[in-house]
Amino acid sequence: MHHFPVFFVFLHFEYIHFNYMKRVFTIALLSVSLLFAACTRPQQGPKNVILIIGDGTGVPQVYASIVAAGADNSAFLRFPVSGFSRTYSRNHYRTDSSAGGTALTTGVKVDNYHVNWGPDSSRYRTIFDDAIASGRSTGFVVTSDAMDATPASTYGHVPYRKMYDTLSLQLAQCQHSVMVGGGSKYFLPQNRKDGLNPIDTLLQRGYTVTFNYDSMMAFEGEKMVALLYEGDPLAAPARGPMLREASLKAIDLLGRNKQGFALMIEGSQIDWACHNNDSAYMRAELADFEQMLHAVLDYAEKDGHTLVVVTADHETGGLTLPDGDIEAGKNDVRYLWGSHTGCMVPVFAYGPGAERFTGIQQNTDIPRKIRELMKW
Repeated sequence: MHHFPVFFVFLHFEYIHFNYMKRVFTIALLSVSLLFAACTRPQQGPKNVILIIGDGTGVPQVYASIVAAGADNSAFLRFPVSGFSRTYSRNHYRTDSSAGGTALTTGVKVDNYHVNWGPDSSRYRTIFDDAIASGRSTGFVVTSDAMDATPASTYGHVPYRKMYDTLSLQLAQCQHSVMVGGGSKYFLPQNRKDGLNPIDTLLQRGYTVTFNYDSMMAFEGEKMVALLYEGDPLAAPARGPMLREASLKAIDLLGRNKQGFALMIEGSQIDWACHNNDSAYMRAELADFEQMLHAVLDYAEKDGHTLVVVTADHETGGLTLPDGDIEAGKNDVRYLWGSHTGCMVPVFAYGPGAERFTGIQQNTDIPRKIRELMKW
């Protein structure tokens, strides 16, 4: 009988050991299950998207801006992801801004000079239409007039980009919440062949229409059109911080929508500077573009739910940089000619889903990827 206590102690020990191993196994199994669930769970997509277009800004323009910024201060260096975009249009090796803008907003290549308009008079849906359908607010901020090719590609549908009377009417009927640019003369009846007044349409639809920078910055409502110049905005630096401040104002206003927003920002006059082969003009526009990029990235970093994609519709001028001085922030600038080229242009991305924009892609892939990430 004296062997029984030892036997019972042994059984008690085995019971404790079994329960301990059972707990360890259960915890391990739970950990693996949680890890598997985390790995297989769909990643949270972006809530907001900001598409930024440096009109005419190819790789040489970007590198000239990086060098001029000095000491690694360029906003372009803050993007963790970069790639390239192939820009040719439906009917030409060299795209213009209307076909380039259409590709970036719709995902369809069209003929040069067409704005969201197909060869059979098809009208193409934009990512901004998708954003509105999803309950988000939309808008644009540009340093051109509001009917220029790139902003027009966010709302317009015309077979010829210079149909300004038609585009101004389409702007007045569109669903953007915030629109900032120049071109007030196109809205005045005395300057129009049809004698119509698109401003009356905007007012009837509940928009505040302002022609003043201070009024734009003071606006606190939901729907605003700011036509800050009779024609095109002044060149940098004469127009001041308009691009940066108007972009931040648009983000503030659109960001009040809890569903999110989609915003297009364009540095329009980089293109014009390169058309003119004017290196001083180009440097000023690129420096202005950099300041806007820094402000937008600061917002996106703080917000954590905003996808920022930066690219160009095309390169302009055939710019080359045969020499320069890194420490002095100087570039030796040479232009090939005064028009667009067919070169690929860079793509930069930051925020949720940014990794999707690396590699060589079609310009039409950019809105397709945005749609997929935003689940439109």
